[in-house]
Amino acid sequence: MAEETKTSGQNQQKQGDFVKGDFSTILVGVGTLIDSTIEPVSKILAQTLDSLAVVAKQILEGVNSTLGGKK
Repeated sequence: MAEETKTSGQNQQKQGDFVKGDFSTILVGVGTLIDSTIEPVSKILAQTLDSLAVVAKQILEGVNSTLGGKK
């Protein structure tokens, strides 16, 4: 009887370790997925903001020249 209890406890410990291992693997996978998704999006966002800055500068230069300012 004592042997059965000991074996049962070891089986539960192994299952607990398996679940912890699976959970950590899932977390690492999700983290990698998020990282690989965010990196390209951040590059696109940076390029978009750069383009908007150029357009805004051109608009301001156009308004300035229309109002008679010097370049």
